[in-house]
Amino acid sequence: MTEKTLSSKTVFTGRAIRVRVDTVRTVDGRMSSREIVEHAPCIAVIPVNENGEVLLVRQFRKAVEKELLEIPAGGIDEGEDPETAVTREMREEIGMRPQRLLRLGGFYSSPGYSSEYLHLYLATDLVPDPLSAEDTAGITIVPVRPEGIPEMIASGRIEDGKTIAGLLYYLAYHRG
Repeated sequence: MTEKTLSSKTVFTGRAIRVRVDTVRTVDGRMSSREIVEHAPCIAVIPVNENGEVLLVRQFRKAVEKELLEIPAGGIDEGEDPETAVTREMREEIGMRPQRLLRLGGFYSSPGYSSEYLHLYLATDLVPDPLSAEDTAGITIVPVRPEGIPEMIASGRIEDGKTIAGLLYYLAYHRG
């Protein structure tokens, strides 16, 4: 079952996203419109230090006007593979470079309106190797024990969707 796209019009192009409006014929034959946010693929990473703690980052997010606890994440630059993006983002956000990476999976962030796909990695054997970046000022690193993660999600201390999904992937992997 699919919808047939009858027309598509780009209504906004920005630095990180493009927005288009598609006119579609639905499965039951009706005409409707779909507002789609086009976003390049991204990475998300679960960094685990030598003590077995997951390193989350606390940062202000303008869209929700508050600080959130998140796993490190970011865009994949043109010509960059996901593993290289993971290493770059970790160096920028937490000042560490992983010596071991394992792909845990991937997921769409909000497929109801966005094309963004996140490649999820586990990063271990971390070594200090900071890389300066323009939008990482104000990031605080928050080490978290894996056994505390379910309560942090259930209590609302972790509210970011990619972080919840990524941490649940990690807990399933961690358990075996």
